Amino acid sequence: MDNKNTNLTVTGKEITEAKSGYAVAGANLGAMLAEEMDGLSLSFDRIKTPSGGGLAFEIPGDDADNPDTVKEIRAVILYHHPVHSYYKEKYSGGNAPPDCGSIDGHIGVDTASGEVKECKNCPNNKFGSGENGSKACRQKRRIYILRENESLPIIMSLPTGSLADFSKYVMRLLSRGKKSNAVVTRFTLKKAQNAGGISYSQVVCAADRELTADERTAIDSMSEQVKRFAAKVDLADSEETA
Repeated sequence: MDNKNTNLTVTGKEITEAKSGYAVAGANLGAMLAEEMDGLSLSFDRIKTPSGGGLAFEIPGDDADNPDTVKEIRAVILYHHPVHSYYKEKYSGGNAPPDCGSIDGHIGVDTASGEVKECKNCPNNKFGSGENGSKACRQKRRIYILRENESLPIIMSLPTGSLADFSKYVMRLLSRGKKSNAVVTRFTLKKAQNAGGISYSQVVCAADRELTADERTAIDSMSEQVKRFAAKVDLADSEETA
């Protein structure tokens, strides 16, 4: 049996063969997490994009101190949503939560006081409030992706400089009548420069292939489950650039 192309999944009491790792992705993720993570914080492995125009992603592996380095990732986008995070002091790395954060890009919550704010009216959400004319509140896109033959999603955080390209990619799919979870997406990096001439790493997306009918059924189920728990995942910036 070729283990690269054939997986086993339990259906009732019978074991059946599936040709794709995505076709068996629709397990009851919510129930599994509720049982195994009861009393624990809900967290997922997070991909790091490099800084300064680097062209390789870092993905956590078996050795926490030595992440895997890859130039390309193929995965299905299960769900994506905006994330805003504001730090009073310049972010210096680590897992510290922001001073104010929004998990949907619309409503922000002050971490210390619990005060709720509308992002659209926040002065930190205005151009010119941050460095070099930018916004003080950083706007990113959190993407839950599933690699083939894996049971749990991994988080990729798109920084501001990658949002325009991602928007175009999603629009191209929609113009073909496809949602972003209907295809396997290929993620790569390219070196780009901002208006101030500073180099950064831009995430580039391209459709690798469309999912089969069986894969779509499994992925649609998992996408709905991810949507339900996404708001519970913390805003700590451990997926920030390396």
